[in-house]
Amino acid sequence: MNIVMAASEAVPYAKTGGLADVVGALAIELTKLGHHVILVMPDYRGRAAGESRQLAMRLSIPVDGKPVDVTVEEENVPVTGALHRLRVLFVRYDPYFDRPGLYQQDHHDYPDNLERFILFCRATLEIVRGLMETRGEKVDVLHLHDWQTALCAVYLKTLPHEYKGLDQLKVLLTLHNMGYQGVFPGQQFTKLGLPPSLFSPSGLEFYGSVNCLKGGIIFSDAVSTVSPTYAQEIMTAEYGCGLEGVLASRAEGVKGITNGIDIDAWNPESDSYLPAQYTAADLSGKRACKRALQRELELPNRDVPLLAVIGRLTFQKGFDLLIDVIPELMSLDIQTVVLGTGDHHLEQQFIAAKARYPDRIGLCLGFNEGMAHRIEAGSDMLIMPSRYEPCGLSQLYSLRYGTVPIVRRTGGLADTVIPFRPSTVKSGCATGFHFIDTSTDSLLSALLLSLHVYKERQTWQSLIYAGMNVDLSWRRSAKLYVDLYRGLQEGKKEN
Repeated sequence: MNIVMAASEAVPYAKTGGLADVVGALAIELTKLGHHVILVMPDYRGRAAGESRQLAMRLSIPVDGKPVDVTVEEENVPVTGALHRLRVLFVRYDPYFDRPGLYQQDHHDYPDNLERFILFCRATLEIVRGLMETRGEKVDVLHLHDWQTALCAVYLKTLPHEYKGLDQLKVLLTLHNMGYQGVFPGQQFTKLGLPPSLFSPSGLEFYGSVNCLKGGIIFSDAVSTVSPTYAQEIMTAEYGCGLEGVLASRAEGVKGITNGIDIDAWNPESDSYLPAQYTAADLSGKRACKRALQRELELPNRDVPLLAVIGRLTFQKGFDLLIDVIPELMSLDIQTVVLGTGDHHLEQQFIAAKARYPDRIGLCLGFNEGMAHRIEAGSDMLIMPSRYEPCGLSQLYSLRYGTVPIVRRTGGLADTVIPFRPSTVKSGCATGFHFIDTSTDSLLSALLLSLHVYKERQTWQSLIYAGMNVDLSWRRSAKLYVDLYRGLQEGKKEN
């Protein structure tokens, strides 16, 4: 198939979170499966140009009624084991994208984010038109990711006179996190260049504001999200973030496809970030990684349970619950390591906890790729108390590295971690621990249970072994996306 993917970020070019990991890995895996993939993204500051980067197109894009001249540059990326290369097209307009951050600076959104992604969406459609009409290339599916690309579906379906020749193009929108919808003041609707009738409850209007994601959900041919449980959750008021009714109104439903991970980059057998490598059959290297991690974070070298926290320090991730149980945890014979950045108040609370328990807590504020790998390898357990989690990646890395995840039963965490129960332990498939309520009592109960099971070495080893043998590769997920693409081509409804 011939697939164009549009996203606001993708590894290795630009990243603020898991979206970039997913888009970059999926594009590569689809290429490995033999499909022709073109990835379209903005050309941000600091992206190193590849040797094969060339000028591909010059475009004039209307934004707020004025033409904006942009260039499109192409880079061809070799993919190991693939028949063809992955093509990456960068939309370059320095006044919008040559900035310190992708979406914000100093924790404040750029005030012109709507104009920036109007430009990107319109440019994406012009790129598809150029590929099909000028170069004679076939495009079967346009795969959009999150609110930053959602307007592509709106323009394509509501301005057919402007996009003649693209009427057969099928559009899939993947929702990575309903918490981010691209909501802007209603008076900015005129900047979109859309018919006034679309600023209504049946269009992009959302409680007096413009909602880009809502438009994408309404006008895409299919909608997917990143785990089956999250696909069900977002139909409810608790998780739908105000769009549950719009999602529920789609007769074809929302398809949930669980993310995978890059099993080459995240492989304890060959990970160059680690001081020692290991396998499920021989965990001696994991024990060496634990000792090295304790030294690196200036913790006493003791054989006690080492609990890890990795991620954005935000309310969504539930790390305020962890802060609340630290006094109880510190009364136990354990150590905790924290890697992340986010809410200033939470950061300060972790700093205060580190100062109070310097020999029990290791803290690294910010993000460090190598440190993330070493924490995954050197820890015994990972804590993910998320209030909601569309899919989650840290728990997948933990499974791969033999670090047992303790997660709240929500979204992708529920789908990817098989909870410790007598039946699952007996069958050898248990990989971690669930808790249900977003409460300190529920979290603490799960932590205490895991610490109890940790002492039962044979049972604990079975959890490690089961987790390390789960298929976490992108191949399975990529094949499900291909099935979805083909269903769109054949006019099938996806449920």
